[in-house]
Amino acid sequence: MDEETLAAMAECEKVCKYIDLPLQHASDAVLRRMKRPGTRQTYDRLLDRIRERVPGVALRTTFIVGFPGETGEDVDALADFVRTQRFDHVGVFTYSHEEGTSAFGFDDDVPTAEKAARKRRIMSLQKQLIKARNRGWVGQHVQAIVDGPADHELVLRARLAGQAPDIDASVYLTDCDPSSYRAGDLVTVEIVGAREYDLIARPIDSGPGMSEGSAAEML
Repeated sequence: MDEETLAAMAECEKVCKYIDLPLQHASDAVLRRMKRPGTRQTYDRLLDRIRERVPGVALRTTFIVGFPGETGEDVDALADFVRTQRFDHVGVFTYSHEEGTSAFGFDDDVPTAEKAARKRRIMSLQKQLIKARNRGWVGQHVQAIVDGPADHELVLRARLAGQAPDIDASVYLTDCDPSSYRAGDLVTVEIVGAREYDLIARPIDSGPGMSEGSAAEML
């Protein structure tokens, strides 16, 4: 993430302010065993620099729990990192002992059930953080791109600039005539509700055929 890249993101309207950094962990001990180049300190500095240089940037990352030798203290360090940095999107995976990898020489010493429990812990924390953040979206007017119909015929699925397709949460558009919109349309919407991850919105220029709140009740 050099200065030229960050400058392009900050200054060019055609560049989406979205960065996916697969950081993998935040415990220095685990990062060393993973042969990752960073440390908690360098990660903190990097993220601070990105946010300072690109205001409003959306940050996504992925972590691995249950790596050989990972302790409860290591997971505590990871949880503290997630709580401190408040990423927009987080994915957590459990370590799989695969022959042919450099980590295969380590003992796979974290039980399967414990790996799953550690994954649930980090994802539960992230869910709490996002739930609180999403409440702050309610009432805001933002631009969304339409992806297409949702599970219900009267609701559209859309995304904000900080939501990647297929892997991130969505915005569900209600109180509109879905036939008035096509995939790829850019629409100004008002955020009217929030789920744990997803947002509910209505187009500011709602089309005909929908009464106030009728589609929202179906979500």
